[in-house]
Amino acid sequence: MLSKDLLDVLACPKCKGSIKYDKKAGKLICNKCRLKYGIIGDIPNMLIYEAKKF
Repeated sequence: MLSKDLLDVLACPKCKGSIKYDKKAGKLICNKCRLKYGIIGDIPNMLIYEAKKF
């Protein structure tokens, strides 16, 4: 589970826009770029080339 403080400062590395946390899927989502970023343990994987398109 990611802390609220961490979620407040995270941004999409591609567009620098806001991201949303999908607790059920365990992903960080950027609707503008249509990318899902994974979370490994409690660490967000914000590498663009590893993000999944949706």
